[in-house]
Amino acid sequence: MDEIPSGAGRAARLPGGKAGKWVVLVLWLGALAALGPLAGKLTDVQDNQASSWLPASAESTEVLRVLEGFRSSNEVPAIVVYDRPEGLRQADLARIADDTRAFGALDGVDRRVVGPIPSGERPLPQAAQVVVPLDIGEDGWDRLPGLIDEMRRIASDGAGGVSVHVTGPAGFGGDSAEAFEGIDSTLLYAALAVVVTMLLLTYRSPSLWVLPVLVVGSALAVAQGVVYLLARYADLTVNGQSAGILLVLVFGAGTDYALLLVARYREELRTHSDRHEAMAYALHRAGPAIWASGATVAISMLCLLFADLNSTAGLGPVAAIGIGIALLAMVTLLPALLTITGRWVFWPVRPAFGSPDRTDRGLWARIGRTVARGPRVAWVVTAVVLGALALGTLTLKTDGLTNAGSFTGTPDSVVGERVLAEHFPAGAGQPIQVVANAGQAGQVREAFADVPGVVSVGQPVVRDGVAYLEGTTEAAPDTPEGLATLVDVRDAVHAVPGADALAGGQAALLYDTAQANTHDRNLIIPLVLVVVFCILAVLLRALLAPLVLIATVVLSFLATLGISAFFFNTVFGFENADPSFPLFVFVFLVALGIDYNIFLMTRVREEAARHGTRRGMLTGLATTGGVITSAGLVLAGTFAVLGTLPLTFLAELGFAVAVGVLIDTMIVRGVLVCALTLDIGRWIWWPDRLMHKRDEQPAAVRLQESGSAAPG
Repeated sequence: MDEIPSGAGRAARLPGGKAGKWVVLVLWLGALAALGPLAGKLTDVQDNQASSWLPASAESTEVLRVLEGFRSSNEVPAIVVYDRPEGLRQADLARIADDTRAFGALDGVDRRVVGPIPSGERPLPQAAQVVVPLDIGEDGWDRLPGLIDEMRRIASDGAGGVSVHVTGPAGFGGDSAEAFEGIDSTLLYAALAVVVTMLLLTYRSPSLWVLPVLVVGSALAVAQGVVYLLARYADLTVNGQSAGILLVLVFGAGTDYALLLVARYREELRTHSDRHEAMAYALHRAGPAIWASGATVAISMLCLLFADLNSTAGLGPVAAIGIGIALLAMVTLLPALLTITGRWVFWPVRPAFGSPDRTDRGLWARIGRTVARGPRVAWVVTAVVLGALALGTLTLKTDGLTNAGSFTGTPDSVVGERVLAEHFPAGAGQPIQVVANAGQAGQVREAFADVPGVVSVGQPVVRDGVAYLEGTTEAAPDTPEGLATLVDVRDAVHAVPGADALAGGQAALLYDTAQANTHDRNLIIPLVLVVVFCILAVLLRALLAPLVLIATVVLSFLATLGISAFFFNTVFGFENADPSFPLFVFVFLVALGIDYNIFLMTRVREEAARHGTRRGMLTGLATTGGVITSAGLVLAGTFAVLGTLPLTFLAELGFAVAVGVLIDTMIVRGVLVCALTLDIGRWIWWPDRLMHKRDEQPAAVRLQESGSAAPG
């Protein structure tokens, strides 16, 4: 029996050692006891306020700070809209006036309620609106749905045929909060169902799947506990979106690492009679690939820290913590549990010592031999097909989601916004807010009012030398016209000498968010590519191979965007995609797609050192193809569960990552990378000395590719 090399070998013996496995188990039980109870508190520290998503330097963020001198920073307006197509009668208007007084008495309404404001139809107005300024407090995200429901109850009691809807920023916030309610349990159960199903299909064992699920569940609880502590005591920004992505990442990536380790462990059990020795060899040989994969994903996620957008920057450490803890669990707790349970856990297909390995006769071995007959044709055709799919990227619309487009369904706030737009200026209730030096308030108001698209501007309110103005726009703030009006307003008020004027409001929040997303995309995508290249270069000890692998992942990413654009536009009917969509898809696909490249190419390098690159590629594909496919199906399935949420951005993200992962595992890894490596040959390892290792003699290769001999 070969000895495991020193250093890495000694470390590889610890988690699955005869004594070490029990130490590891006790340590993890201690971590779960300490951090597990904190996982359930993660929702308590989520910050879903608009200001938590914005870049600190944005003009709209500065306006929010200035407005704290005029009103609470936690104030958000709700618009109650009443509608009767045949016209509102005097009795209806009187009842709406009573509702207005009732709204003013609600807990959280500290300023005067505005209304009722009837629409302009004659002889009878067909609609009326009431603007209710809600001070939702620090825990407003949790309180908002209850406040909105209470307002709907007040307005609906005795409506007498009048339709009632609550819209505006508070209405949309309430519907968004309801969409996020139960997100953790929904995603947890959906992801768990996907993982269990895929593990059952992969292992064909009624017992083996339990161990990876227990380990990934433990990793998730510990990760959520750590994130809670950082959010509570270190000002880490966590919101409902990042908490949901954390869960999906830990389940998806953690199960991937489990699949790779279990596959190598099963392989080693056939050549080692002692299961502890088999686990040591499995960790020593698969460990570098698993560690490199986890490090690639974690460091790629940390690149998000350079983002301007607070929500994106906050996701970076949240995701990196999840990946890091999932990785640690899979190389410590999982080996411990596997060696504690023994070979029986693989029942009914136990890998007995000395039993044959049939991977040389499997599907991926046959695919490899087919590609080997014409590698250049294979990679050229594959690249052309993926390139054609990538052309669909030209039709991808990432101008941002409107309020209505943010939901996959049609909540009450969306209906209310449509009714409001039919009878009032679309920007009513969501004004552009301007702050300026009080001495220039008159000039600023004049410049503000002269902007095309601005319907009216109120009188300035002055406090502590600062003037505050509100202007209603013709267009809704979340439309291209509304954003264009905002830009024109900024240009106009900025031009007033000595005013130091700033423009904020809902349109400004959307505009500044889009600008920050553009900045983040242009900065982080190249940064992630550099990080991934460096990790691959160190791991593979080559420069050409990392360039080839990154090129295949980028092509896969572009093809994914093209496919997504087609489905978003023609199948799902999504009006648009969020400006952050390409960046998020890129980070997840490149980081996770490189995982599969690492799984494959580390095994190829191991085999190439013994047999040459050609046989190394075919053996590597045959031995890792099945586990990579299973890992891809698990990851795609876990991301696809994001589509169960009624939020367009997460549904789009889940679909795109799922499609991209399947392309990576089924096409890029199995055909494109295989064909390119076979075509380039040993030069793929340039400038490492492995490029001087010549392939085996043609007769031996033909014997291997015919399936007559098992790979060595």
